[in-house]
Amino acid sequence: MQSQELSAALAAADAAAQIIRKAYRGNFKVDFKADASPVTEVDVAAERAIKKILSEKFPDYGFFGEETGRDHADAENLWLVDPIDGTKAFVRGYPIFSVQIALMRRGELVLGVSSAPCWNGGAGEVMWAEKGKGAWLGDEQVRVSEVSAIEKATLSTGNLATLATSASWAKLGAIVPKLHRIRGYGDFLHYHYLATGKIDAAIESDVNILDIAALAVIVREAGGTFTDLSGKPVGLETRSVLATNGRLHQTLRDAISF
Repeated sequence: MQSQELSAALAAADAAAQIIRKAYRGNFKVDFKADASPVTEVDVAAERAIKKILSEKFPDYGFFGEETGRDHADAENLWLVDPIDGTKAFVRGYPIFSVQIALMRRGELVLGVSSAPCWNGGAGEVMWAEKGKGAWLGDEQVRVSEVSAIEKATLSTGNLATLATSASWAKLGAIVPKLHRIRGYGDFLHYHYLATGKIDAAIESDVNILDIAALAVIVREAGGTFTDLSGKPVGLETRSVLATNGRLHQTLRDAISF
């Protein structure tokens, strides 16, 4: 049975998805933040819709949104929201973007919803997880792969700018010839693939917590392991990711030594 928190998060994600679908590949205003990343009026509208639903259901919970910032962020329960993770893709008109909603309780991520409203030819895809209740793709419970050897593993990479300027870049390069395959699915997609056993690991060095909070819960509840590249647990200050099926985690962590 779904908790009231999960039901609210799914409803909020659906409300945001409806706004996004109506605007996708249409005309909308694009501005740029101080870091030159794009933000659209659709991002803002979607986040306001999410915040309205979550705040009405749980008025005492804090809220940390990509576009509207922090509201009672010191609360015991804190919603973490990115209304369009992958705005660059949304602006360019390809469907690798998603709505990300997570719940952090006393510093622990306990719930995650990842909705890709325009993926699968527009049909969309929704994954969700709650602590102790498994990870789900719609009504189907999902699990990570059982691959345990690097030679049989598929690794996907995302944002790697910081890793590329570090000593660990050459270490990653040394792993590549040993892998079965390397891909660059990025954003929500390689975490969905990891949680469903289609790939075995994902690496990123340039993220923020709103990008990956929900996905961390989903991968963990699917049986995987999700840390930063130094092996530390995910928290509000997390900036990198090593996510695996669990069996490969220590091997990759030792090899990269970021």
